[in-house]
Amino acid sequence: MAEEKKKGITVKKEDDMAEWYAQLCLKSELADYAPVKGCYILRPLGYALWEKIQEYFNKRMKYRGVQNAYFPLFIPESFFKKEATHAKGFTPEVAWIANRDEEGSERLAIRPTSETIMYDSYARWLRSWRDLPIRINQWANVVRWETKATKLFLRSREFLWQEGHCVYETNQDCDREVELFLMEYKDLCENLLAVPVLYGRKTDKEKFAGADYTMTIEAFMPDGKAIQCGTSHNLGQGFAKAFGLSFQDKNGEASIPWQSSWGISTRLIGTTVMQHSDNRGLVLPPNLAPNKVAIVPILYDQTRDIILGKCDQVKNELREFDPILDDREEYTPGWKFNEWELKGVPIRLELGPKDLEADQVTAVVRDTGEKQYIKIKDLKSAIPEMLALMHERMFKKAKQHLESSIVEVRNLDELNKAIEDKRLAKTYFCGEPECEDLIKDKTAGATSRCIPFNDEKAPKGSKCVHCAKEAKWNIYFSKSY
Repeated sequence: MAEEKKKGITVKKEDDMAEWYAQLCLKSELADYAPVKGCYILRPLGYALWEKIQEYFNKRMKYRGVQNAYFPLFIPESFFKKEATHAKGFTPEVAWIANRDEEGSERLAIRPTSETIMYDSYARWLRSWRDLPIRINQWANVVRWETKATKLFLRSREFLWQEGHCVYETNQDCDREVELFLMEYKDLCENLLAVPVLYGRKTDKEKFAGADYTMTIEAFMPDGKAIQCGTSHNLGQGFAKAFGLSFQDKNGEASIPWQSSWGISTRLIGTTVMQHSDNRGLVLPPNLAPNKVAIVPILYDQTRDIILGKCDQVKNELREFDPILDDREEYTPGWKFNEWELKGVPIRLELGPKDLEADQVTAVVRDTGEKQYIKIKDLKSAIPEMLALMHERMFKKAKQHLESSIVEVRNLDELNKAIEDKRLAKTYFCGEPECEDLIKDKTAGATSRCIPFNDEKAPKGSKCVHCAKEAKWNIYFSKSY
């Protein structure tokens, strides 16, 4: 029987994570490089993971009263100029096209983010305090003219995301929901992706262009780099003033609203892959995996038909887990085992003549490789428990890595050693942007990740890790993606 040879991953995660990651994304068929520089293709498996994220988060947004909408991809140049800080922050990344409608028309930006195009509409829609709050989200693609090398899911010129844009009557309402949606992101990472995160506030240097402040969730990868997984911003009243948003308050007076925005992207897929996967391939969290079970029949001529019939029965009984029945006869069972390991299916069920005699299947769990024998009649109740335990193990393992990676440092030498050792440094910081720049220069690229919630203020009398001036904040530093 002819069998195509599929070459596995040729480097180990612990030896060269960047190359391991690139090979894994390609060979597991999550993504592929596009013929257009700086872009990549989401293959069906990669897009199925994005659909799972959308499905999960759409339910949460509906619960929170957020409605989905869609706004244009093209944004007039004059819109960016209305909010000066925002314009300055995004100008280097904006891709521009000529407006061909009429000679002399202003240029159009290809959407890098949608504050400006959405708020122009909000200004027309908002009239009274009764119209508030406005909570609108869009799932969209954005373009940022990235000049660095493409990294699948992590760094590219075009990517997919969601962006929520809300308007409130008071700053207190805005503050509350900035934190609320950040916590929704934290829950998504933990409950769907089995990825633990740090959460807190960005420094003024790292906050979103045009925001009063930015909150963030940050994961920490096995190669000692942090990755920003989601952000939530209090935009204050700057955009409202720039775009003419106002409303009649309860006293009949004209009032300026407060605004927030928040977003996650396909970067979450890359984060999940790096966090959990191994040298055999993807390890997909059970709640994220589009197909939670792969059934592999072990076929011999005498028992072929009866085994395939039993596999069909098992597939039908487990249809709520979207099982794959791999009944291809041109490949050996061993080849199929490797295929579904590479693609990260959480549970593999093997059924051969000996299993048939015992009215059982051999079940293999992806994260541990552990085998167990389960009676066919018990499968429907056993699979959910196996999936729940797998999610719990994956999250626990990732959380142990995060917590064990944190080291407290008190001077620049200790900070440098922590970064060299691929650790996440917690320290005291003065909060000055100039000092932050110097720390990045002197540590070969370490940046601030977040000022942690509930532990923000540095103790009285503590000194900045770099300049030794009075420290304001507890803060995390590390290298990042």
